[in-house]
Parts: sequence; C-alpha cells; structure tokens
Amino acid sequence: MSSARPPAGRDVVRLLGSPVDTYVAALLLGLGPGAVYAALGLGLVLTYRASGVINIAHGAFAMYATYQYAELREVGDLVLPVVGLPPRIHLTDTPSFALALTVSLVMAALLSLVTYLLVFRPLRRAQPMMTVVAAVGLTIALQQVAVIQFGTGNRFLTPVLPQHALHVAGATVSSDRLLLAAIVVVAAVGLWAVSRWTMFGLATRAVADDEETTALLGRRPAWIAAVNWMLAAVLAALAGILVAPISSLNPTGYSLLVVPALAAALIGGLSSFGLTVAGALAIGMAQAVLLPLQQDVSWLNQQGMRELIPMIGVLVVAGRRGTLIPGRSAGAVATAPLPVVTPSRRPLAGLLVGVVVGVIALFVLAGNYRLGLERSLAAAVVCLSFVVLTGYVGQLSLAQMTLAGVAGFLLARLQGELGVPFPIAPILATIAAAAAGLFLGVVSRRLRGVDLALITLVAGVAIQQAVFGNPLVTGGLKGSSVPSPTVFGLDLGISGDGFPRTRYGLLTLAVLAACGYGVARLRTAPLGREMLAVRANERAAAAAGIDVRRTKILAFTLSAAIAGLGGCLIGYSQGRLSLDSFGVTASLLFLAIAAVGGVTSVGGAVVAGLLAPNGLVFTALDRMFGLGEYQQVLCGLAVVALAVLRPAGLVHRPARTSRRDAAPPDGSPDPSGRSGGVDARLAALPGWLPAFGWLPTSRRPAGSGRSTGSGRPVGAHRADRSGGAA
Repeated sequence: MSSARPPAGRDVVRLLGSPVDTYVAALLLGLGPGAVYAALGLGLVLTYRASGVINIAHGAFAMYATYQYAELREVGDLVLPVVGLPPRIHLTDTPSFALALTVSLVMAALLSLVTYLLVFRPLRRAQPMMTVVAAVGLTIALQQVAVIQFGTGNRFLTPVLPQHALHVAGATVSSDRLLLAAIVVVAAVGLWAVSRWTMFGLATRAVADDEETTALLGRRPAWIAAVNWMLAAVLAALAGILVAPISSLNPTGYSLLVVPALAAALIGGLSSFGLTVAGALAIGMAQAVLLPLQQDVSWLNQQGMRELIPMIGVLVVAGRRGTLIPGRSAGAVATAPLPVVTPSRRPLAGLLVGVVVGVIALFVLAGNYRLGLERSLAAAVVCLSFVVLTGYVGQLSLAQMTLAGVAGFLLARLQGELGVPFPIAPILATIAAAAAGLFLGVVSRRLRGVDLALITLVAGVAIQQAVFGNPLVTGGLKGSSVPSPTVFGLDLGISGDGFPRTRYGLLTLAVLAACGYGVARLRTAPLGREMLAVRANERAAAAAGIDVRRTKILAFTLSAAIAGLGGCLIGYSQGRLSLDSFGVTASLLFLAIAAVGGVTSVGGAVVAGLLAPNGLVFTALDRMFGLGEYQQVLCGLAVVALAVLRPAGLVHRPARTSRRDAAPPDGSPDPSGRSGGVDARLAALPGWLPAFGWLPTSRRPAGSGRSTGSGRPVGAHRADRSGGAA
C-alpha cells in the first residue's frame, strides 16, 4: 500500500557546498509539500467553520480531481466517479490545460456539493462521531473507485508551474516550490479578507457562531455551508494538480495527505487561516530538513521519522489546549440520542446457538466459501473491540487494526523466529497489544469523541511508517512468516490437506465465542455499567463517583487486547504478513464494516465480520455476481447510507425503556440481576441518555431546575464538536 509520504519527487536542487547550504535548500524544498498541506488545511477550516464537520475525506476529493485532470490531459476523457456503468465520456482529442483544469475543478466542486447536501447536511444534528464515520465511508469508496477507474500505479504529470533554478542563500532550488508557497499565502489572505469584509464572509462567521439565529435573520445556512464546501474542494483539487508533477499520484497516498493538513488545521484552531498556513509550511519544512539531518545524526536515521512530525504537532496542540476541536455554540445542538446498548437476555444460550451454527457452517461449506467464513470469524474478533471501545464507552478509534498489527507482527517474530510455542506466543502478542492500548489510553485520556478519532488517525499513520514500514519489524518486501499453531503435535493451521482446513476454523470460532461471551457479560457487569455511564455523560458519571479516566483507560486496554487476538488470528489465516495487512486503510475499512454491522452489540460485530474484506458475504457476491472488486465501494457507500438513515447499524433493536431499567431507590439489586453500587448512584440516569445530557421530566430529581414541556431543561445542553457534552 502506498503511504502518505510528503511529496518528494523530481527535485531540481543541488545539495552541495557547506552544511548550511544543504539545510537551507532542504527548508526551501519543504515549501512545496507544506503548500499542499496548507491548501488542504484551508479547506478543512472552511468546512468546519461553515458546517462543523471535520471532513477527513477531503484528501480523497483532491485525489479524484487530480486523476480527472490527468485523464483529460492524456486522453481527453471525462471519468465520472461511478462504477458498474460506462463512466467515460470522450470530450476532445486535443485537450488543453485550461479545459482539463476547469473540468477538474468543476467536478471537485460538484462532488463536494452533492456530498454535503446528501450526507453531511442531514447529519448536522447527529452525534458528531457519525460525521467521522460517514467521511471514512466516503474515503474508502472514492479510493476504490479510483483504483477501479485508474489503477494503483504511481503516475507523474507534466509540470504546471515553471521549474527554473533559483539561487537563494547559497542554495539552488526549483522555482515551483516558492510559487506554490506564494499561491497558498495569497489564498489565505484572500479568504481572510472575504471572511472579514464581505457579506458572505460575515454570514459564514455568523453560521459558525449561531446557525439558528442566522436563519432567523433571513440567511440560508445550508447554502452558505454548501458554497464553503465547494470552495474548499476547489482549493484541494488545485493543490493536488499543482503538486502532482513533483509527487507520485496514487489513490491511497493522495488521500492520506489530509493527515498533515489536519495537523496544520488543528494548529490553526480550525478557525485561523494564517496559523493554518504557517503550521502547514512549518510541517513541510521540518519534514524536508529531517532528510539531511538524518545523514548527520545517526540515531535519527530511522524509518518513518517524517510521519512523526504531524503527530507531535497534534499532541502539542492537545496538551496545551486540552482539546483538539474548539467548541461551536448554537450551531452544534445535537438532537439525536446515542443508540441504546441493550443487554443480552440469555448470553449463554446465544453463545451455544452461535457455536452450533458456526460448526455446522464450517463442515457444510467448502473451498472459497469456507475460507471466507474463517476470515469472517477472525475479522469479527477485531470488530468486537469496537463494541467495547465505541459501543460501551463512546470512544472512536481509527487505529484498531494498527493495534492488531502490533500483535500480528510480534506473533510472527515470537513464533517464527524465536520458536515460542503456541499458545504462549499469541498470549504474549495479545499482552503487547494491550500494553499499546494502555499507552494510547493514557496519552488520550483527556480526549473523547472526534478528538480521539483524529489523534488515533494521525498516530496510525505515524506507526504505519515508523514501525510497520521498518523492514526489521515486518520483513520488508518478503513480509513476515507466521507458522501454523500446533498443540501436542496437532496442526491447527489453515494450510495443508483439505485447504482451508476446518481445524483453523474451529480454533477461530472458539476464540470468537469466548470473546463474544465476555463482551456480552461485560455489558451487565459493574465495569460495563460504569462504561455506559461515561458514554452517556462524563460529567454526570464523575459526579456519581466514577473515575472517568480510569474507565477510559481500562476500555482502551481491553479493546486493544481483543484487537490483538484478532490480529493473531489474521496472521494465522494469511500465513505471511505485510504492511498492507494492518495499514491505516485497513483500520478505516474495519471501522466502516463495524459501523455497518453495529457497534452496540456482539451480533453487530458478527455481522461486520461477515462483511469483512474477502469474508463470506463478499466471497458469495463475487462467486455469484462477480462483484468482488466492488466490495470496498459497496462497503463505503453502505457506511454513508447507514450513517444518515440508521446510525446504530444493521443489528440494532430499539429498546423500550421500562421501570426495570432504573435501580431501586434503596440501591439494592434490581429484578434484572444488575448489581448495586454504581447503579444505586446512577438511578436517575436512564440507559438511553443522550450525549448532551438532558433528563426526561418524569425522571428528573427534585430541585433539578425548571423544565419545558418537551422534557428538556430550559437552556438545552449543547454537544461540542468533539463528541462530548458541553
């Protein structure tokens, strides 16, 4: 898989002379990638100011528009972002630069407009995390559409900006880098002037402050936001086209350029155009100067060091401000409650039924269908980690497959190279993944919701390059071999006579059954009740005596351990692991399928496993209808549709609240078998409490304040865009 490396291609630079000249040249070269980060960061600021959305699909928009420009320049074809239909329209045999640029920018604007009106506008009152999930679905779908339409090979385009050699401070650099930096600075100044001195800019600032009041004054917040979205897409597309000649164009690498751009936008507080551009240029120059610095300082000459710079910037912002995303006022009123996490009435009976069905399916199915089922069972274990972290605690992580990769690659090293036997090797690998989750939980214990999603995305990209991209860890191009698990001479691996063998399927089914039963029981355990209280309202949970940070850290650790088990099973299934097995794209895809299945129940994780890449469902679709190459497109579109229409996922049963849901006033165990302790202190907190924390009138404690006829207290609590209650 291609990485999100900063653009560093055909450089017209002469790194000769004194070391000072070398570093000056490197700094000036860094203006090129820094300008791209700045243009993308300005787009992120525009979309957030206008709609409160952190659009991590922003890089995917730039990627597709750049491919469209390339196709028009090379063959004169307009390529629509659709699959299954003839997508190409031949426009001309003699394409010009003006035509290609105009069509590409218009396509980017229209794609962004349709996306906003059909996806993100309907989600304006949803939980903020759902916008991240929808953006992940869009990224996955657009990446796969680009793969189908244009292929996966790297492409270089004809330079757009002049590339003359310039002599600056004793160094010789290409003029296009300086021109790129000048363009984004001018764009930032123009955006600042528009926002400060024009009626449209003032209306945009008013929407950011108070959308409802702005609408009452006769403005149209939807169209104000739509124009900002189109402007952001045009900036992103223009940056992608201008940088393409000095950077390799590929679906994944271009999409992940949004990560350093996001770091720059967060440095600017998602509001300041000037600070965003300054932060982006600083990141680009720091990454560029690190290259000669690694030659002079041996301990810095490590894989993936440049990808650590955006992560360091994000961590500094989080440490200084206590949050990544600034709050929005009236425009951030959330009306959709969190989905109910209903306890399993008979978890043991469900376990037995599921095991029986799984065993029968393993023996009935054969060939590719059995292989797809066994891969689905392993993927379902990873999806269970989302149930604990997102479903129970309300924390959204975009690095679960990264944690699974920690266990997978360590398993290959322990069992393949050191000869540690099964089951000791996977146990040690799982403990290592849990330790990584513990560290992540400690670092991000003050963050929640979208804040956490963003920092795990940045961290996932950094770990992918610094750890998984290291040949000493992953084995380089040949990958890391994972031997088959063996117990008392009995080979439980997937390879051998009768491939795929049922023994591996039974092993995977046993692990899934044990993890699923444990997650189901956790829902009704005291720790599970504490997790749900934290998910509903952190301040109310803390007031009830719950240690919120401890609960979050435990959830991270347990979730990482489950993901680590899944990573071990995936390693046994594939037999040889590579960077693609646990990259950032894999993390986004697993989040997508977990969201489709539903993150509030064990059944949702099982359904998500069936929808996994090369799982049972897509194996059947490929064998019967030839839809194998469209599985990621279908999955991404399904995530987007469900985020709008059914946020709780396919497997979700709306629960009716009853008197049994509340603990008795004296704190004794209730008839449903839930223990006292925390329930006694949280008797007034119903399980379906919305994220912004209001209580129905019928259950409000005495003296808790006035209430309106709708059951919401006067002065409704508003949810900030980080996903928590404000």
